[in-house]
Amino acid sequence: MKRARVAYAGAVHEAVETNGQVKLDDGRLVKENEVVWLPPVNPRTVFALGLNYADHAKELDFQAPAEPLIFLKGPNAFVGHRGQTRRPAGVEYMHYECELAVVIGKKARHVKREEAYQYVKGYTIANDYAIRDYLENYFRPNLRVKNRDGCTPIGPWLTDAADIADPMNLALRTFVNGKLTQEGNTRDMVFDIPDLIEYLSRFMTLEENDIILTGTPEGLSDTAAGDIVVTEIEGIGRLENTIVNDEVFGIQDVKKEEPHAAHRGRIHKEH
Repeated sequence: MKRARVAYAGAVHEAVETNGQVKLDDGRLVKENEVVWLPPVNPRTVFALGLNYADHAKELDFQAPAEPLIFLKGPNAFVGHRGQTRRPAGVEYMHYECELAVVIGKKARHVKREEAYQYVKGYTIANDYAIRDYLENYFRPNLRVKNRDGCTPIGPWLTDAADIADPMNLALRTFVNGKLTQEGNTRDMVFDIPDLIEYLSRFMTLEENDIILTGTPEGLSDTAAGDIVVTEIEGIGRLENTIVNDEVFGIQDVKKEEPHAAHRGRIHKEH
């Protein structure tokens, strides 16, 4: 089953997908373009993987890590399907990143990899935009790059774990204005889903609605205000998002943030 959270007629509803339409928790059946899509769950702790596909690490001129490279994301970063994400004026590298998002279903501690899938509630899609101008250093990885307000669309559906036979063999694709720009498969992760649940639950307790963003394959390119970006994952759905400029958010005359010079040299080829 595919589940969602939506706003309709002034109220927030839990909903499920029914024959291509949205069935609200009060029984009403509405069209998918008649609702405002919210993140399909209220995120708790969100873990994001860096460089978890070897081909992506290579395109950024890094080595794939020997241990999971993980950072945390705040709830301010998430917006729903068909939301808007701001591209700050003056930045040079705002990349989309199509990622499989794993939603934890129950408390998990000291989980063995053989039992890891028992703790998964379901799967959804995230577009973990990265503004690489702000990449800093080892001690502050991706803080300014990936924790910006509204920089991570997620959804539209949470697909039940039982409905995905093999989450480690799903095609991922990104389209910018209808053009295919990124393509990969979850089987190419450096650390797979059982690895990640075992690793994290070894030293901390995972709770329901914790989310693991599992990284992105190669195929990054820059985006511009006005671009419509669609990230899709086989069997889970399509997540649409629009890039907008500062004016849409009423932001004017803001001092431009300085990029981190030490890492500018690592931001290189555009596709």
